Amino acid sequence: MSQKVFQSMDGNQAAAHAAYAFTEVAGIYPITPSSPMAEYAELWASQGKKNLFGMPVKIVEMQSEAGAAGSVHGSLQAGALTTTFTASQGLLLKVPNMYKIAGELLPGVIHVSARALAAQSLSIFGDHQDVMACRQTGFAMLATSSVQEVMDLAGVAHLAAIKTCVPFLHFFDGFRTSHEIQKVEVMDYEVFDRLLDREAVKNFRERALTFENPVTRGSAQNDDVYFQTREIQNKYYDAVPAVVADYMAEISKVTGRDYAPFVYYGAEDATDVVIAMGSVCDTLKQAVDYLNKQGQKVGCVNVHLYRPFAPEYLTKVLPATVKRIAVLDRTKEPGSLGEPLFLDVKAAFYGKAKAPYIIGGRYGLSSKDTTPAQMIAVFKHLSKKGHSNFTVGINDDVTKLSIPVGPEVRIDDSVSELVFYGLGSDGTVGANKNTIKIIGENTDLYAQAYFAYDSKKSGGVTRSHLRFGPNPITSPYLVNKADFVSCSLESYVEKYDMVSCLNDGGTFLLNTVHSADEIEAHLPNAFKKALAQKNAKFYIIDAVHLAREIGLGNRTNTILQSAFFKLNEQIMPYATAQELMKKYAAKTYGRKGEAIVQLNYNAIDKGAEGLVEVQVKPEWAALKVAKKKVDNNRPHFVKTIADEINSINGYALPVSAFTGYEDGTMPNGSAAYEKRGIANFVPQWNPDNCIQCNQCSFVCPHAVIRPFLATEEEMANAPKGVKTLNPIGKGLEGLKYTLQISVLDCTGCEVCVNQCPAPKGKALTMVPIEDAIKAKQPAKAEYFFNEVSYKDSLVDKFSNAKNSQFAQPLFEFSGACGGCGETPYVKLVTQLFGDRMVVANATGCSSIYGGSYPATPYTTNAEGKGPAWANSLFEDNAEFGFGMKVADSALRDQIAVLMENALEQGVCDEKVKELFEKWLANRDNSTVTKEVRDELVPLLETKDCENAKKILGLKNYLVKRSQWIFGGDGWAYDIGYGGLDHVIANQEDVNILVLDTEVYSNTGGQSSKSSPTASIAKFTAAGKNGKKKDLAAIAMSYGHVYVAYVAHGASQAQLLKAMKEAESYPGPSIVIAYAPCINHGLKRGMSKSQEQAKLAVECGYWTLLRYDPRLADQGKNPLQIDSKEPNWDAYDEYLMSETRYAQLKTINPAEAADLLATNKKEAQKRYKNYRRMAAMDYSE
Repeated sequence: MSQKVFQSMDGNQAAAHAAYAFTEVAGIYPITPSSPMAEYAELWASQGKKNLFGMPVKIVEMQSEAGAAGSVHGSLQAGALTTTFTASQGLLLKVPNMYKIAGELLPGVIHVSARALAAQSLSIFGDHQDVMACRQTGFAMLATSSVQEVMDLAGVAHLAAIKTCVPFLHFFDGFRTSHEIQKVEVMDYEVFDRLLDREAVKNFRERALTFENPVTRGSAQNDDVYFQTREIQNKYYDAVPAVVADYMAEISKVTGRDYAPFVYYGAEDATDVVIAMGSVCDTLKQAVDYLNKQGQKVGCVNVHLYRPFAPEYLTKVLPATVKRIAVLDRTKEPGSLGEPLFLDVKAAFYGKAKAPYIIGGRYGLSSKDTTPAQMIAVFKHLSKKGHSNFTVGINDDVTKLSIPVGPEVRIDDSVSELVFYGLGSDGTVGANKNTIKIIGENTDLYAQAYFAYDSKKSGGVTRSHLRFGPNPITSPYLVNKADFVSCSLESYVEKYDMVSCLNDGGTFLLNTVHSADEIEAHLPNAFKKALAQKNAKFYIIDAVHLAREIGLGNRTNTILQSAFFKLNEQIMPYATAQELMKKYAAKTYGRKGEAIVQLNYNAIDKGAEGLVEVQVKPEWAALKVAKKKVDNNRPHFVKTIADEINSINGYALPVSAFTGYEDGTMPNGSAAYEKRGIANFVPQWNPDNCIQCNQCSFVCPHAVIRPFLATEEEMANAPKGVKTLNPIGKGLEGLKYTLQISVLDCTGCEVCVNQCPAPKGKALTMVPIEDAIKAKQPAKAEYFFNEVSYKDSLVDKFSNAKNSQFAQPLFEFSGACGGCGETPYVKLVTQLFGDRMVVANATGCSSIYGGSYPATPYTTNAEGKGPAWANSLFEDNAEFGFGMKVADSALRDQIAVLMENALEQGVCDEKVKELFEKWLANRDNSTVTKEVRDELVPLLETKDCENAKKILGLKNYLVKRSQWIFGGDGWAYDIGYGGLDHVIANQEDVNILVLDTEVYSNTGGQSSKSSPTASIAKFTAAGKNGKKKDLAAIAMSYGHVYVAYVAHGASQAQLLKAMKEAESYPGPSIVIAYAPCINHGLKRGMSKSQEQAKLAVECGYWTLLRYDPRLADQGKNPLQIDSKEPNWDAYDEYLMSETRYAQLKTINPAEAADLLATNKKEAQKRYKNYRRMAAMDYSE
């Protein structure tokens, strides 16, 4: 083997490295947190990297996980060694094919970043629920516990699958291992090449389906022989453990690290042993060392080969002295006697003399942090012969299954531990990944990094946990004893306890716009007191203004990275770090041009210059901290759950806190209580320039800017200093117009400022948020948002954009990215129809910003009415929404029958009879059914007859609902397309909104069938060759579907028309909305997202159209093209304004010109096709 090579990488990259060697074909589909494995493979293939067979891997992106599994199955049958990568629901979609692949003895391999399954809620974080759902499929299952183990053992899954003809599922903990960055020893492909059984590969090829040697597979067997043919395969599985053990022994020789199907660690004469698999095993080792140093006799077993489960290999490694065993499972099986690994271990000792006392417990679901203190608690519980079915890491005060945990312990003082608090999308995480590479690849130090996120798309709090030390770091848990803490956003000092994790004498760095002389007055007492009690060193830096001066806008990450290196020269001399930072900056930003690289060079230099030390006064330790006031007017859910989670205290919430919310339900409107205050600069209204167009409100992605028409009484009660104008428009006399901005909910995206068309100068300007707070803007917005009535009843909200904004947005303050191109559409729909909406939302960006616990941006109006929202899965959303509509129709049919029976029986008084008849005649009219409900329900409540009681039991179905189905292009064009097609083929009255970003935005920007030719995305790193699917044309081909293409920045009037027509159409409708996205890489930034949408339409990239089948009944052509003849000369300007196209000339210079030209030709062809369709004669 050649000289050892070390590299900083995460678990996904390590798995991809090993998999690539053995893979000839990979069938892929994106899903968090496994997507990077496929992305690496696709990138390497595009660069020509060769596998063990001397070829780049053939990558095929499929339309779904089920499709990927089918392609893997077919590829294996055709004789190519084939791999896929997946997690969670994606793995479940592969299960049917997994049975087939195993039953046909095909040596496929699935690498899984193990993840929680969607149950009471979705979770993208890691545990073993998904892989445990596959243990009966016939796949062998191999577990790894760290990034280094993934690197070392992922190849064993391929080697053993090839040799035994049994397919393998190799898994490691999602996020905790998949996204943890470690400095690891890279496995040389020479090792894999030497260990590969070429004869087994030859035999596999010879079994392939080929016309040269034709056979038949996949037959239908009957009751006479199926049983026997299942049992004949036992010998293959019996051989697996020995083969795996042999390969692991070979890997051990190469690496010097001990590998076997089961690996024991601890005292040779241990009496208490814990058995587990996955990343917790490293934590267990630390607990074992800690306890054994105290004189205890404990150990742990790391399970690598889980299926086939080989008891002989387990008992072989256990000390003969073992008296008690605890088995830890990172999964939950409701109703079972115990979790899977526990039951397997119990079975292994069943009937054996002097079997140890065995208990099982659960830990770490959904990446719940699992620390040495928790593992010490498990050993303590075990030593007492504690109860089985225990939980650790939570406080279960309901079923009383949890065990107590003592204080945290710091295991290794030779390791530097650091925590960085950042704002999602401010570059903190990216800078820290860079830091890990700089230190890991340029010093003898080992490095580890793990990044904790909330569910906001951007703008949420991020926590980067970094460790550096002289030895390999085996601490797969969050830093809780930090030597250094950095905070990139000053408002966090009010919200989060960031000092409790700081070691005594540690250093705290705060990014603030305040000077050293001012800062003390602006810091809360609790923060200052904590700093003093920790004897902390305290530094500040104004990276906000420095970044703006340099030209980096809001990107403070490089400045703060430089400041970190200056304050931590024990890790690396600052001069060296400065030089390396510039080297890595050139590598990272080189594609974006020399100017961007130079900006980052300047930021690196400024990082050290801007640092100022602030003395931590000893008297701060005696400061009084006021008790946190509890606002009893806040809803119960907000007070008891949301506030705690939003303060990053959700980890400590007891089980009882969720009483009443057992099914995962959230009450609407909780996002309004967050008040995140994440923007450094916010818009300020200048009424002197305002023309009252309400454009700013229309385009605001987060509904933080709203126009109000206030009565004299409402103005009398308003806070002082509210600026107003006399409203423009008929029927508004006697009212006052004001524009209010909820600055604490603003993301500072500046879309509103850029949209403002005021001729005398912008009516909105960006000011520091501190200025807005001093001007008491939060109190003003609070009053108008919550106390002033919305006056949309005084105008026709469907007639124009201005009027629509007087309606209350029932979607507000979401966790979407600043400048998001999707949310203005969602907000508008709720303004138009929200008081009777029901939404089925596909998993994706719109479900994450639309329903991430505990924030629900969907809210209610003054009457308590608002959108009811639910998410099922990714693939089934159309069917999910369709089912909602069918149920509604069935229950409304019941109402109709009850009314008809009552009328026939003559039991109604005249008024009730009149209302029944009115409802029956107008049941599909939302306005009339609302009127009927308002009159009928009070009347029925006075009646004692059975019909009245039954109708009252169905009163929530009296009003015609507006059924919507929301989702992105990944759902609509790919994984959910089959369901969507089926739903629009039916005649049910459902409305579909496709938020088309032309990539899988939520999983990081992978290519979809909506992605146009030449676009660069993950899975199409060298530019996409295939064309964009024309979903509108497909839908129009049915003839009975209402279809629209819309773009908010191009025509608000057309958008309003389309929404109104789609909702009123008595059948299926689909509105496809162009949505600029951060994944497009807008060179002018997301603050220009509306202008980008406008340019897309003007140049012909996107066409505005409406197809209304009702027009055909009138002898008119149902298709109307609403956009002007494109300016094709501006097409290249549009493409080059986005890095997804502009970078193609650098990444793929040989094909760039042809691909970009093809993109334009396809747009022209599509437009000409629409013109031909619009010219057709529909007259009889």
